[in-house]
Amino acid sequence: MIEEAGLRPRLPIPFAYRRFGSQAYTSMLRSSSRTRRFLRLFIVRLIAEGVLTVMSVALAVLLPYLYRKHKTPIQYSLVADLVFSIALAAAVVGFYAFTVRWLERRSPTEALPNWRLSGLGALIGFGLFCSIYGILALLGIASWDGVNGYDAVIPALIVSLMAGVGEELVFRGVLFRIFEDGFGTTVAMVTTAALFGLLHAGNPGATLLSTIAIALEAGVLLAAGYAWSRNLWFVFGLHFAWNFTEGGVFGAPVSGRAMKGILSVPLSASAHDSVTGGAFGPEASVVAVAVCLSMTLIFAIAAIRSRRWRALSFRLVLD
Repeated sequence: MIEEAGLRPRLPIPFAYRRFGSQAYTSMLRSSSRTRRFLRLFIVRLIAEGVLTVMSVALAVLLPYLYRKHKTPIQYSLVADLVFSIALAAAVVGFYAFTVRWLERRSPTEALPNWRLSGLGALIGFGLFCSIYGILALLGIASWDGVNGYDAVIPALIVSLMAGVGEELVFRGVLFRIFEDGFGTTVAMVTTAALFGLLHAGNPGATLLSTIAIALEAGVLLAAGYAWSRNLWFVFGLHFAWNFTEGGVFGAPVSGRAMKGILSVPLSASAHDSVTGGAFGPEASVVAVAVCLSMTLIFAIAAIRSRRWRALSFRLVLD
């Protein structure tokens, strides 16, 4: 009826326009547009999201440490520590989602919980490490020595959870994703795998071989897993289960850090470090590299066939 009468429907006038006038409102719009263009720059997005995510992860790691040192009024217990760590991990994921929505003006679909993918990732992570120990047993390097008990299960769960969530948010959620947006999947995979290896180069027992092994098996594997799944919960599950199976189940050092597992399956001291991984743990062995690269190939083929593998590009201004 309004159109028939030759009248235009009255649109709501923005508050800023009514409050400050047309000139000021136009200036605010231009300023907002410039800010959005600035945040689309590759280097700006990388630094902004990287710094915010690293700070949130560092805080999530620090708070349980303070709790364990009895610097809080709450009485310490392992169960409370686990619940606290789960809540912090969820909060960090939520903060990541908020950061992406705020800086990129989009829905952070990669951070949406997907229990099916998370469970699949955990199953694959568990299966991969069991396969490594199965091969080492066939080679006569791993031997059964009984059951240690379940005393260290909760600490192993906590360490595996925080490492799995924290490292994946930084390396796959921020670094891999933003590098991929700018330069394609292959460049993002190579770059983040190298950085992931270097991150572990200072760990106890680390060697040049262990750094290369971590880059090849974990850095490349997890990047390929994310490229296929396009969901962080898949790599959360894979990374968590890998760490927990290595340390919490088999009692092997996890990236050089000693762990007590449910089982006692020692590796032969006479075997070469390239096969056992030495003091760094079995993930620095050529067996682990071979097993993980095989799984990486499967992920990569699946990503390419589903058209999720992004071609090489060179973009310094992102969407």
